[in-house]
Amino acid sequence: VCWVTQDCHGFNVGTVGAKVFTGPAEEQFGYSVQQFSNYQGKWLLVGSPLSGLPSNRKGDIYRCSVSGTGSSCDKLNLQNSVNIPDVKNVNVNMSLELSLDMDLFLMCGPLWAQQCGNQYFYPGVCGMVTPQFTLLSAFSPAVQTCGGPMDIAIVLDGSNSIYPWPPVVRFLTELIKSLDIGPTTTQVSVLQYGEVVSVEYKLNSYKTKNTMLAAAQKIYQRGGQETRTFTAIQHARQQAFLPINGGRAGATKVMIVVTDGESHDRDMQEGVIAACNTDMITRFGIAVLGYYNREGKDAKDLIAEIKSIASSPPEKYFFNVSDEVALSEIAGTLGDRIFNIEGTGKGGDFNMEFSQVGFSAYQTSKEDALVLGAVGAYGWTGTVVHQAAQKFNILPKNIFESILEDRNHSSYLGYSVSGLTDGSVEYYVAGAPRTKHAGLVVVYTINSKSEPLIIDIQRGTQIGSYFGSVLCPLDVNRDGVTDVLLVGAPMFMTEQKKERGKVYMFSISKGILSDQGSLEGPSQTENARFGMTIAAVPDLNVDGFKDVVVGAPLEDSNHGTIYIYYGDGRTVRLQYSQKILGKAVDQTLQYFGRSADGSGDLNGDNIPDVSVGAHGKVVQLWSRGVAVVTAKATFAPDKINILSKNCHLGGRLVFCFEATVCFSASFRPTPQVGPVAIKYNLTLDADLQSSRVSSRGQFGNSERSLVKDTVVDASQACESHTVYVQDTPDFVNSVTLRVDVALQKQDASPVLDAFAPNAWEFFIPFTKDCGTDEVCECNLALSVHVAQVM
Repeated sequence: VCWVTQDCHGFNVGTVGAKVFTGPAEEQFGYSVQQFSNYQGKWLLVGSPLSGLPSNRKGDIYRCSVSGTGSSCDKLNLQNSVNIPDVKNVNVNMSLELSLDMDLFLMCGPLWAQQCGNQYFYPGVCGMVTPQFTLLSAFSPAVQTCGGPMDIAIVLDGSNSIYPWPPVVRFLTELIKSLDIGPTTTQVSVLQYGEVVSVEYKLNSYKTKNTMLAAAQKIYQRGGQETRTFTAIQHARQQAFLPINGGRAGATKVMIVVTDGESHDRDMQEGVIAACNTDMITRFGIAVLGYYNREGKDAKDLIAEIKSIASSPPEKYFFNVSDEVALSEIAGTLGDRIFNIEGTGKGGDFNMEFSQVGFSAYQTSKEDALVLGAVGAYGWTGTVVHQAAQKFNILPKNIFESILEDRNHSSYLGYSVSGLTDGSVEYYVAGAPRTKHAGLVVVYTINSKSEPLIIDIQRGTQIGSYFGSVLCPLDVNRDGVTDVLLVGAPMFMTEQKKERGKVYMFSISKGILSDQGSLEGPSQTENARFGMTIAAVPDLNVDGFKDVVVGAPLEDSNHGTIYIYYGDGRTVRLQYSQKILGKAVDQTLQYFGRSADGSGDLNGDNIPDVSVGAHGKVVQLWSRGVAVVTAKATFAPDKINILSKNCHLGGRLVFCFEATVCFSASFRPTPQVGPVAIKYNLTLDADLQSSRVSSRGQFGNSERSLVKDTVVDASQACESHTVYVQDTPDFVNSVTLRVDVALQKQDASPVLDAFAPNAWEFFIPFTKDCGTDEVCECNLALSVHVAQVM
């Protein structure tokens, strides 16, 4: 029997009768879990972000019924309902995050992709799902126009030294395939030159990609003894972008120059390039070194010339290839770099094109408002999107620039988002786990002009710990004011070089965070990822305070563990009250604790239940009622008189008395959930090991201790036991009776309150013949006479 609760690591979340739901592990079933109730019953909604065909894993949600006896789940197929008007080729690599909003739940796909030509943006998409599991209209705050318009002039060297010609055509067609061709997006003109310039087709010659590809495949090499590169560039600048040839006002102008030799008109170089800069034409220069390599010539002058043609910096706009055949190898990379210009219109400085809106989500205190994390915004610096009344407020980069100091574009602001309340004021909090490699949490407000104002920041203390990747605010005493903010740093490394993880606790005053230490967790020698998930629970132990579940999915050799912490007043106890190993539920579990939710009561006993995600599985744990047991002891007679030998023990007369122990219990929640089956242990002179040689009393079993079972309810239940007092030199100090209680079965329900007393001591004194006041005073006097020695 475990008599000391703290050693048992158990309280009122049970593992007996746990339901285990299994789904496709290859789809990452169990990545997220959310409890949900509707008129049909009680459900677990389980995120499966890699659901779908290997070529297009859109992701989906499964629903698992906890109302019945089975443990099956069915797929909702919500990803096929996502539709953004006027956007084509959507739903690529969609994954899901879940956030509950009373009757609806929010589904987000941060990797939802939007196709532009042969390239993809990843703006992300979200949508509210009804209680009937149908998707309302989806929304994507960062959805892009496909970059256009863009006008591209491709200037090809067709002189005699280019050989063979078919690889040049293949390069041209592969490049066109990667572009979003159309009259409102990208147009392409092709010019070929040697001694003279020929226009193969104009910007407005072909309206579709297929007709343009067919024309490109018919281009033949025109030849020429000279390579008049700057004459060709000048012609393209002056003629290719004219309105009569299809040029559009406001379109981004791009020129691609492909040549294999030094020009014969280099005297034009300075003026032509300056004119291109004035006309804001972005230029790519491609040096084909085939002729130089075949002839064994030094190509440094050719490379220098082509670099002078390319825009700056040359590492973005200059290419060189070993020969004509190798041209097609760079077509994809060139297309990507053109896409950077096409997507941003600013030479490659991304804004919301790869924002991944919906990577995290928070429902504000205003019912129609959402906060969405966008980790990929502004070149992966990240930002936050506020949505209210169908209007979106994308917080600009400069708001957080000074605190992020994001020189390497890697802060990931918006990796986590949440909110704090202080009466009528609502604060927002966002995590940026890669800020300066150590992570950061920022608290801010939104003023009446929809402008953000930074209130406070907290920085991580260890590089690589991912501080701020998980946020969990808690109104512990449920008075409408957020009391603490828990911040996860799941990759925090111990001195033993183990990725144990850490959960920090901050108190809050007017949006200012104050460090209150960290939660006790796994051993310092464990790879645990403690804090990878942190979930608030309304009130597990029914004491009036909110509680917390923390996951450590890598603990116990990747089997995983969850820890439970109870609220107390306006804070959370740093010591955990319960630790549940995944193996205790199912020996096959892996990464138990990767996700968790405890927001609802799923079995109707008025106690929240805990749902935990694992790799390919979700576990439903049932909470148990709580009992507080009280013990009292009385003695008859109520004093020990060693001169009164009133009982026989082992053939001799001794003094004995009756010890009556009475138990009663109160139960939570009410109405009563008892009775409770307990095991109690009676011990005489319990301090024996510390101060006594032997006990002064024993029970009828000839032992100083006795273990018994009983059942306790709200009324008092009493049991009596005879105690025999042995002769002893100590007749002054009272005899102690210690009473310890524990559950007969650790997985029984209700369970004993871990924070209520489970041991009591009672005392029976010895009779003293010291008068009516029983105060004994020593009347021994010592007289000393000094004898005179002769």
